[in-house]
Amino acid sequence: MLLIFDWDGTLSDSTSKIIRCLQMAAKSASQRVCSDEAIMNIIGLGLPESMRVLYPELSQLQQDEIRHCYSEHFIREDQTPSPFFDGVHEGLHYLRQKGHLLTVATGKSRKGLDRVFTNLQLHDFFHGSRCADETASKPNPKMLSELLDEFALHKDDAIMIGDTEYDMSMAKQLSMPRVAVSYGAHSIDRLQAFEPVICVDHFSEFVEWVVKTY
Repeated sequence: MLLIFDWDGTLSDSTSKIIRCLQMAAKSASQRVCSDEAIMNIIGLGLPESMRVLYPELSQLQQDEIRHCYSEHFIREDQTPSPFFDGVHEGLHYLRQKGHLLTVATGKSRKGLDRVFTNLQLHDFFHGSRCADETASKPNPKMLSELLDEFALHKDDAIMIGDTEYDMSMAKQLSMPRVAVSYGAHSIDRLQAFEPVICVDHFSEFVEWVVKTY
């Protein structure tokens, strides 16, 4: 199976870092500071899309300033990589050993994802990836379509695993099977509206389900 993972909030416990850095960025740019809840709502989107949701009243120049400040803060904070959620490291290695293709579809930039891969020594671990700044941002399903094309697979041979409604939405648009995790940015009630095949509270539950089902 082609397993397509969201990164932040699904594999990486980075939600608090994203919130903190966006709030520091707003202060650095002398703009209003968004609440934790508001920022959690946009996790998964690309940065330009996130700025338009969080700061619709600001000009493009002002939004770009916040983006620039966010990148500076996040790069500095991310020198210490966010940890994987419990069970992710072991689970990913087990799934890879079983022959599954492991890929990432993320709202991160390519530079940001590559930095994480380098810091975690994972550059040769995942079979493929797509980032928001090299294709359409979630919830547009283009990154999923591109991964299917890259591996010459049908949507029924792939699973999208994510913690936000943006992950669920782009998979549902392609009628691709999707798995929701309850421990990320969006509440499980929001994710269930997109009819995931299963909702899990721990990554090991997902691994067990894949092994039994495929």
